[in-house]
Amino acid sequence: MIIFETPGDMAAAVGRDLGAGDWLEIDQATIDAFAAATGDRQWIHVDIARAKAELPGGRTIAHGYLLLSLLPRLAAGIWRIEKRSRSLNYGLNKLRFTSPVPVGARVRLKQKIASAEAAGGGWRIVLDNVLEIDGESRPALVAETISLSFG
Repeated sequence: MIIFETPGDMAAAVGRDLGAGDWLEIDQATIDAFAAATGDRQWIHVDIARAKAELPGGRTIAHGYLLLSLLPRLAAGIWRIEKRSRSLNYGLNKLRFTSPVPVGARVRLKQKIASAEAAGGGWRIVLDNVLEIDGESRPALVAETISLSFG
């Protein structure tokens, strides 16, 4: 766990590889809950019998946006800011879903600080994110995320 005292302390660490967090298994209950919350019930995610018959590997796959939504949860195991009043998602510069994640697979997040600049009374922090799949050479996703953090 890497601990920054304030959001501004991340500016001194630009270019730093923050490392990887713990592995998280993607189970069908999580996929089903995401499908219920978003209304995205495409069969490749929720129809186990059809996936077994029609998909390579015979398993349902996680929604790309489910995987993206896990980044804050997974990042919490890599680093934190001690003196932060709030943080807001600001957006994405880049996002690619590079490999499907079948149910039962494990993923983990690797992060690097791309930039940290003073902005609007806080700090605009850009992180390079790679969501790895256990045992696979290609990641599930790569994303450049932007947040605003306030001390």
